[in-house]
Amino acid sequence: MRVGITGHRGLGPEVEERVRELLSEAVRGYDPSELVAVSCVADGPDSWFAETALAHGGRLEVVVPAAAYRAGLPVWHHATYDTLLRRAAHVHETGLVESTPEAHQAGSEILVGLVDELLAVWDGQPARGYGGTADAVAHAERTGVPVRVLWPPGATR
Repeated sequence: MRVGITGHRGLGPEVEERVRELLSEAVRGYDPSELVAVSCVADGPDSWFAETALAHGGRLEVVVPAAAYRAGLPVWHHATYDTLLRRAAHVHETGLVESTPEAHQAGSEILVGLVDELLAVWDGQPARGYGGTADAVAHAERTGVPVRVLWPPGATR
């Protein structure tokens, strides 16, 4: 089972804790020998899901939206990003250089095209900018990829 992730970054500590619980619960529902987690491994839900899937015994594939993607992530996340990238069984690239909203959307579209299901840590609101979580969800829905929304009741971002 190939499972992708999309989700809001910059969640507060309480919401983070609840989202991590939801991701852990979701991952436990998959057979570890069949689970392939597909993620762009940005800070937040992307990396939390990747780490949880690996700890569960699944494999990881990473989608890199642009050559400059890592540089656009918070410096404090670089070590986690690098570790997850090294642990990836396969790395998919868009071929784009600059880490722009268009590159992020291209990465999401590649990710959606690789998976059987998309987990979305999504509050149900429109994207705050092109290439956001809502756009990844909309692309999955347009292409027939099932989406499972994981959002803590009453949580805000």
